[in-house]
Amino acid sequence: MPERPEIVCLCGSMQFAEDMRLVSQSLTLAGIIVLMPTEIDIPITDEQKAVLGELHLRRIDLADRVEVVNRGEHYGESTLREIAHAEAAGKPVTFVGPAWGRQ
Repeated sequence: MPERPEIVCLCGSMQFAEDMRLVSQSLTLAGIIVLMPTEIDIPITDEQKAVLGELHLRRIDLADRVEVVNRGEHYGESTLREIAHAEAAGKPVTFVGPAWGRQ
């Protein structure tokens, strides 16, 4: 394993949370540190939702690269914002999931 493991941030709709968990497991077993959105199973306020969104942008800042987990080619507003943030920061962005043959 390298001195400092690669750090990858997973992005995508939380409707694909199970897919994200599978990708996270695969990357972790390959020696990669994985950052991903936090699943919240209780009702939250709009303010809390905004805080979670900002926290995820900071995860992207910490990462070496971003992997977007999706089952197709439609991306919601939050995911598009995350992709734009990563690209603006010069982070490589790749897309993973059943449509891309890796999960």
